[in-house]
Amino acid sequence: MNASGTRPEFDPYDPLGIDGELSTEQLAIRDSVRALCRDHVTPYVGDWFERGELPGIRDLARELGKLGVLGMHLQGYGCAGMSAVDYGVACEELEACDSGLRSLVSVQGSLAMFAIWRWGSEEHKQQWLPKMAAGEAIGCFGLTEPDHGSDPASMRTWARRDGSDWVLNGRKMWITNGSVADVAVVWARTDEGVRGFVVPTDTPGFSAPEITQKLSLRASVTSELVLDEVRVPDEAALPEAVGLRGPLSCLNEARYGIVWGATGAARNCLEAALDYSRSREQFGKPIAGFQLTQSKLADMAVRVNNGRLLALHLGRRKDAGTLLPQQVSFGKLDNVRGALEVARTARTVLGANGISLEYPVIRHMTNLESVLTYEGTGEMHALTIGQAMTGIPAFRD
Repeated sequence: MNASGTRPEFDPYDPLGIDGELSTEQLAIRDSVRALCRDHVTPYVGDWFERGELPGIRDLARELGKLGVLGMHLQGYGCAGMSAVDYGVACEELEACDSGLRSLVSVQGSLAMFAIWRWGSEEHKQQWLPKMAAGEAIGCFGLTEPDHGSDPASMRTWARRDGSDWVLNGRKMWITNGSVADVAVVWARTDEGVRGFVVPTDTPGFSAPEITQKLSLRASVTSELVLDEVRVPDEAALPEAVGLRGPLSCLNEARYGIVWGATGAARNCLEAALDYSRSREQFGKPIAGFQLTQSKLADMAVRVNNGRLLALHLGRRKDAGTLLPQQVSFGKLDNVRGALEVARTARTVLGANGISLEYPVIRHMTNLESVLTYEGTGEMHALTIGQAMTGIPAFRD
């Protein structure tokens, strides 16, 4: 009971009362991001998905910058300096709209901006972070290659010294924002180990052809990066990052956002199924009145809200400085897997309408197939947890 002695009502859209665990400021962030999505993305994203494009991405980036969500968990340089939970709440709302939108924000803030903020020089930070936080410049992050995704240590992109310059050659694949980016953080092997480089995309030899014919994350810009004798000065190298700890730390930041974002996609699928079940009639009554439908709704609600609680728990650990990479793997593995289960179940509630872009379910369902794979496949996160539990690495024979 509350202070007045009355029991609060059950909210089918927040059955565990998780919103009550958020601060006034966090609820304001949720509402602000939700409003941006409602005004600038939600009415159009089904059409964008069908056409396989994200028009007006620069205008959208500037709107996101005005709201303060680009690099919002970073301190200084025009960044909002908010908490991990604040950032998570924003990610949940962004992905409740569309996974491509959360990917845009995640790649900008947790990969490209974080790499510069954590590992870059003061010159890098001053040059790029304020513009990126404002959405005036877009960044991308080049790590995955055509033949090397889960095993970045085997990357083939190479950077060699040539006098006072570095010369980069190689290819990167599945790069969000690549063909619209102003700057790319590119990881390459060198004689000194793996290094990161801040590469303006107008540098001669750099190109980023867009990847088409994809059936997931269609309202998102996905590209290949081609580096053909790309010459950059010595100052382009991230001075604090030598070895894989640099790129892996960035991936950990991005995975944390996915832990929250996946719950947003799942929540939106549940909401769509619940609303549909109340209005769709069969055999003389709403399908919400049938036992099997209610069982599906209950199972989805349990899965969604378990995921929200897990995300909140990990967010509080991150704010306390106690979050471990293995715990991020735990959250990414379970929340994305659970979100896919919810999306597939929601599709069955909607019946034939479940495959229509008039509703968000099939869009979330196909998007989540990509979310399941990127920033570490389910198998890799399972092995990460397994190694932490047993002390035995199982990645290689």
